[in-house]
Amino acid sequence: MGLRPLACLFHLPTAVIYGSLSLFVSILHNVFLLYYVDTFVSVYKIDKLSFWIGETVFLIWNSLNDPLFGWLSDRVFLSTQQPGAEISSPEVVLKRLRALSHNGPLFAISFLAFWVAWAHPGLQFLLCLCMYDSFLTMVDLHHNALLADLAVSAKDRTSLNFYCSLFSAIGSLSVFMSYAVWNKEDFFSFRIFCIVLALCSIVGFTLSTQLLRQRFEADGKAKWDQESTLKELYIEKLSVPQEQRITLAEYLQQLSRHRNFLWFVCMNLVQVFHCHFNSNFFPLFLEHLLSDKISVSTGSFLLGVSYIAPHLNNLYFLSLCRRCGVYAVVRGLFFLKLALSVVMLLAGPDQVYLLCIFIASNRVFTEGTCKLLNLVVTDLVDEDLVLNRRKQAASALLFGMVALVTKPGQTFAPLIGTWLLCTYTGYDIFQRSPLSNVVSAQPKLESAAALEPTLRQGCFYLLVFVPIVCALLQLLSWSQFSLHGKRLQMVKAQRQNLTQGRAPEVKTI
Repeated sequence: MGLRPLACLFHLPTAVIYGSLSLFVSILHNVFLLYYVDTFVSVYKIDKLSFWIGETVFLIWNSLNDPLFGWLSDRVFLSTQQPGAEISSPEVVLKRLRALSHNGPLFAISFLAFWVAWAHPGLQFLLCLCMYDSFLTMVDLHHNALLADLAVSAKDRTSLNFYCSLFSAIGSLSVFMSYAVWNKEDFFSFRIFCIVLALCSIVGFTLSTQLLRQRFEADGKAKWDQESTLKELYIEKLSVPQEQRITLAEYLQQLSRHRNFLWFVCMNLVQVFHCHFNSNFFPLFLEHLLSDKISVSTGSFLLGVSYIAPHLNNLYFLSLCRRCGVYAVVRGLFFLKLALSVVMLLAGPDQVYLLCIFIASNRVFTEGTCKLLNLVVTDLVDEDLVLNRRKQAASALLFGMVALVTKPGQTFAPLIGTWLLCTYTGYDIFQRSPLSNVVSAQPKLESAAALEPTLRQGCFYLLVFVPIVCALLQLLSWSQFSLHGKRLQMVKAQRQNLTQGRAPEVKTI
């Protein structure tokens, strides 16, 4: 009887197991995004200089580690046809699963380093951010790369992404639970909560990767046996010259000629900035725009919904992608973001219910767009493979190069947001006495009377003008992106042909 649940796990579809990996990331990462700044500013009392130094170093490392880890992982795949050096798809998948089985538990352990004061706040802030982001990058790179390696058709990739969104939505429930234990005056309950989350993540990564590895090890063994049987019938093409691996400089030169890649990263840089701007300033908007008009429980509900709804909403967006294509859905979301922001600007900050809907929907649709863009990157992986006739799709490397350009948006979001707010209103989160809850899950119920009118107006203009500017820039760059429709169908057909063309030639008997 006890073995029956384990037997059920072995028969789960690959898409379900792949999607479950998103659960073990999201239960930790959502809590990290919500509380790490507030923990260091309000609990550990980090000074302003140390905070800015830490964010600056993090900006550099956050941008460089994605292409660095991607290059170390996928540089072997950039080599072109070499006799006897064929790399099979199961081997590529197993390589990524081994990386996930090692880095997933380490990612969970690095998450715990934030919630215990073990060094000077400035030093701990810097080390924790860099260590956490390193393991998160390794997990994200290989998990996203599997999306391109496990499937080629848009239907199969949409199915994989569907389960990722479903499990990410379940993982977002950790935000609701964290609100019940978050207390800056007594950190013990919150620390225990984080330890439980980390243990669940470690067990989940270990079990899921082991199940997938067993599945693909069996596939790889069957493929190896088949190739051994056909070895005598293999015709080695001596007339084809042996080509060498390309260097990093040559790879970057190829990317610089990849027009769709360039337009995509321009659009995605703005998207990453907007996503993290919403994450960082969502509690601030609740505090200064709605705290005196809604209850604390309503503010908590809006906060929780803003983390869960994007994943649930994405399930509907994915069904639209099957019918209309990813390009059309993303473009529609940009127009929707622009329209909602203009309506809110015209309505003004005194329309409480409309303001609640806008604050929540702004984050929901922005995060929903982010979830769809991985599908676009997998299409770019296909186009890169076809344009440069690679031996194997360098999916992790391309995801890393996308992150090289777009990750700075994560750091620019809090820096530009606080600078704009300080310039317009004189409001500085580091110079208040005592430090108050700026980016907390709980809206503040009392504010300084003299500063509040100007601060409230500044928060409102920040809330509406940032999405308007972002939407206009994104529509401009997205209109230049051509990898959709007939061109996308042609690229996928050519990739299928290249994949099938790698099979050994057999003598005519």
